[in-house]
Parts: sequence; structure tokens; C-alpha cells
Amino acid sequence: MRQAQEVKLSSIEKNPYSLRCALAKGGWRAWLSCLIMGLGNVFAGQILKGLLFFMVEAALVTFLFLPQGGFHWLSMLPSLGWLEQGKVFDEAQGVYIYTQGHQSQLILLYGVATVVAIAFVLLIWYYSVTNGYKVLCLKKAGKKVPTFREDMASLLDKNVHITLMSPPLICLCIFTVVPLIYMMCMAFTNYSKIGDHLILFDWVGLDNFKAMLNAGSSIGREFWGVLGWTVIWAFFATFLNFFIGTIVAMIINRRDTRLKGLWRGCLCVTIAVPQFVSLLVMRSMLQPQGIINQMLMEWGWINEALPFFTNTAWARVTVIIINLWVGIPYTIMQVTGILKNIPSEQYEAARIDGANPIQEFMNVTLPYMIFVMTPYIITQFTGNINNFNVIYLLSGGAPQSIENTAGSTDLLVTWLYKLSVDQQKYNLAAVIGILTFIVLSIVSLVTYRSSKSYKEEEGFR
Repeated sequence: MRQAQEVKLSSIEKNPYSLRCALAKGGWRAWLSCLIMGLGNVFAGQILKGLLFFMVEAALVTFLFLPQGGFHWLSMLPSLGWLEQGKVFDEAQGVYIYTQGHQSQLILLYGVATVVAIAFVLLIWYYSVTNGYKVLCLKKAGKKVPTFREDMASLLDKNVHITLMSPPLICLCIFTVVPLIYMMCMAFTNYSKIGDHLILFDWVGLDNFKAMLNAGSSIGREFWGVLGWTVIWAFFATFLNFFIGTIVAMIINRRDTRLKGLWRGCLCVTIAVPQFVSLLVMRSMLQPQGIINQMLMEWGWINEALPFFTNTAWARVTVIIINLWVGIPYTIMQVTGILKNIPSEQYEAARIDGANPIQEFMNVTLPYMIFVMTPYIITQFTGNINNFNVIYLLSGGAPQSIENTAGSTDLLVTWLYKLSVDQQKYNLAAVIGILTFIVLSIVSLVTYRSSKSYKEEEGFR
């Protein structure tokens, strides 16, 4: 019991101006400042700062109580609207007059924006209450209360982090948090062109997730098939790039290799050329009437065009090989820098112990590289799962079957694009986005926290 009291006292001493302390010790002034933002600062003599807090609260209250304000959109969120567009015949003019109906997209968007705005103002409210309590304590203790000019000057000195981080935080909320929450909410609706749910749509709960995860349904079979190919693609695209790039970098980095700069430059030309240009050129070359098939038939090596993008097995192997051509140079650049930093004493010690080149690689080079490059490999793996460019620009998901909405080489991200842009099944696309995020976040966190790069951070220093 005594230890718990000591921990509680130490936490209060560590933050004597927390909200709990303000409500417990601030008295009626602190309680009143919870209702009227900035009142604690006004009582302490910071009138202008208190008025700024009050203006934020007044702006939120005004927005919430407007006829088409926050409370209106929040009240519409449970139903997402029900009034369809009306059509009334005007006998005087002899034309039909259309009346405005509800738009579920706007209701959901403005509702989400209202929730985020309220959460943002709550953060300001928390700061206003605690800051008001702090300046009240300073005034009560007879200490100097900072003036408004001094507070503004501190934003360029000891509180410069607030000045620098506030604009990115606001932009993050507007351009990232709100769209993400909006997209995630789409997964729980029937927003799609099916049943004409593009203007008015409803909440359906977890029905979309059940359909997507149900291997017995058509969309479920597609999902598990695309997910399996996505994992296979990400594995080969990541680890083949890593191991082949590592071997090539080690060969170039050998003492006996001449013209090292020339070889690195030749292999890294693909980095200088924009990736979409390289992929589109390769796509045209590998078509049935492309230059590669034409040359092979003219030489008599084949009798008919090779099915680079018309056969499932050929298409999948083709995109993996082309991705190696595009991705290995990046690995060479990464590995070259790491190889130059491996202590030469480790190699000398291995040679004294009688290690051959393969044993040197397995016991010295590879452990060091995996330790250093584990975060990079995890980043590459997650990036390959979401590698939209290579698949969409090279194969476009082909070959495409008539009964499926996804092609044989489509990844989850390219399938998501087709579902949303081409087929307007926004609810299913949102489900795929959420499931992809969950899988990637779990795999990334578990893998990284289980690696030596995380557990033994000081191991190779």
C-alpha cells in the first residue's frame, strides 16, 4: 500500500499540472475553465491567451449548432440518409423539376470530419485546462506569470517543437487521418454500383468482411487466391533481390575485380531511367507481336509466340524476373556500403581458423548484413506487397479470366484499384485495404521485434 502511494505521489510530482491535479486541487476556477475554455488563463491575468482559447470553443459550438453544421451531420450518420432525389412535373413550365436528396458520401465525410474536429478541439481543451491551472498556481505562489508576448517568443525558443510540429499535425489530420477513417468506414457499408448504392447507401456491419473471408463465396475464393499469390510474389521479389544483389555486390567488391565503378554503373542504369518507362518498354517487348517473340521466331528457336502474359505460370515468372532486373541495382547500392563497413579483422580471423570463402560468407558476411539490413528487408517486403507499379504497368494483372474480377498476376493493391476505379465496388476495396493494413502491420511488428536488430541493438557496435 505504501509503495502504491509512493508511485502515485511520484507521478504527481513528475507532472504536477496534469488534468487530474487540476480537477483535484484547482478549485472552482479550474472546474469553471472546463466549461469555458481559457477562463483559468483570464483569472491568472492572461486575458488575450484566454480569449484565444474561448474563440476556439466558440467556433466549435457555432459549427455544431449551425443548420447544416456538426450536429446535423452527426445525427445523419446512423442512417446515412434516406431521402431520394425527387422529380416533380411543373405544369406551368412543362418540365420536370428535380429536388435535392440526401447524399450518403457527403453525410459520411462531414460526419467523420466533425468527429475529428471535436477530437482536435478536445486536445486544445485539455491544454487550456492544464495550462490555466499552471498559471493559476504560479500566480498563487507569487511567481511571474508569462505575458502573451513571452508565450509567443517561447514558440521560437523552448517551445519551438510546437511551432514546427503543429502545421504537419494539422495537415496529417486533414489529408491523412480523415480520408483514412472515411475509407475504413466504407468497408462497413454497401457503397457500390451494385443495387445503385452510389448515392444512397447503408451500414451493413461486418457483411463485407464475412463475404471476403468466406472461401465458399466467389469473392472469397478470389481474395484467398490473390492473397496467396501476393505473399508468393512478395517473398520471391524480396529475397531473390536481396540474395542475388548481395552475391553480385560481393563479386564486384572482390579485390581481384577490375573496373568496379564500370560494373556498378552498368548494373545501376535502371535506377537512372524512370521505372514506369522501363516497365512499359518491357511490356511492349514481351507482347505476342513484340520484338522478343518476333526475333525468336525469325531465328527459328520457337514456332509460336511465347505466352508471357497470356499464361498464368508464364506471367507470374515473367513479372518476378523483370522485377529482379529493376530491383537488384538498389540492393547492390545498399549492400556495397555495408560490405565496406564490415571489419577486415573478422575476415582475417576466419582465414586463420581455416575458413573457406563459403564459410566466410555464411559466418561473417551474411550475419552482419542480415543484422544491419533487417529493417530494410522488412520495408522491401511490405513495399512489394503494395508494389502497384511493377504489376499494373507490366502485366496489368493479366491473364484475366471472364468470371473473376482479379487477374492471375493481380496483387491485393492492384485488385483494390480495379474494384474501386473500374468496377466501383468501393466497399469491397475498402475491406481489402483494411485487411492488407492489418496483415502488414502485424507481420512487420512481429518480425522486427523478433530480429536481432531490435533485440541486440548494440551487438555490432
